[in-house]
Amino acid sequence: MGNEMNLQRIVKDVISMSEEVGEFIATEAANFDLSRIEQKNSFNNLVSYVDKEAERKLVEALHKSFPQAGFITEEGTVEQSKQHEFNWIVDPLDGTTNFLHGLPVYSISIGLMQGNKTILGVVYHVVRKECFYAVSDDNAYCNGKQIHVSTAASLNESLLATGFPYYNSEKKDAYLDIIRTFLEKTHGIRRLGSAAIDLAYVACGRMEGFFEYNLNPWDVAAGTLIVQQAGGKVTDFRGGNDFIFGRELCAANGLMHGEMLDTIRKRW
Repeated sequence: MGNEMNLQRIVKDVISMSEEVGEFIATEAANFDLSRIEQKNSFNNLVSYVDKEAERKLVEALHKSFPQAGFITEEGTVEQSKQHEFNWIVDPLDGTTNFLHGLPVYSISIGLMQGNKTILGVVYHVVRKECFYAVSDDNAYCNGKQIHVSTAASLNESLLATGFPYYNSEKKDAYLDIIRTFLEKTHGIRRLGSAAIDLAYVACGRMEGFFEYNLNPWDVAAGTLIVQQAGGKVTDFRGGNDFIFGRELCAANGLMHGEMLDTIRKRW
């Protein structure tokens, strides 16, 4: 598994299966049955049969491509494991609420981790049919073309993205203070509703930075690698590396990550 040829072969498999499952999701979006929406652990944390079926399809294909790996998935359709050396981190439909409301911003996010390090990441924007991907020690790409983070050097040149967590509201005042500060210092803040797409857009330079807390590993495992391989920097809110399982992250181009992180740390 260690050699580059295997990773390159596997990423091609993952791109292909993402496109195939993306077609399934797009078809279901055109005829979605609202009566088949379920709530998970809070009233606004939703799941549908589309999420679950997409995950089953991905798990089956990923297992065939690289059977040595375990799985950490959002919908739990397969036994969860961190005991393997390699683990697939899968969100079959990142942006479920957008999907359910017909808002065309949702994605498939697939990361492959070796230990605590992501070595492969694919984010597939279902509606735009844009596939962002990277493997370790290589560049980042979108639909076969190399991508880079933007060259904006400061917050006052930047457009940022964030999300609003469904729970852990005791931190909301500090978080809103951070948002207020960024609103005053930047071109604006966008809330797209898919962390994987937020990260992909930072990677290709459409936005300069993304920050959020209460994130799950399947939201960010793929996208953070793509940002890094596109020349960006990703940390947790303390400036450390616990951003996949640590539930918080700050991602930005390398020039303004420090300024962005300082703003967060002063208020968090």
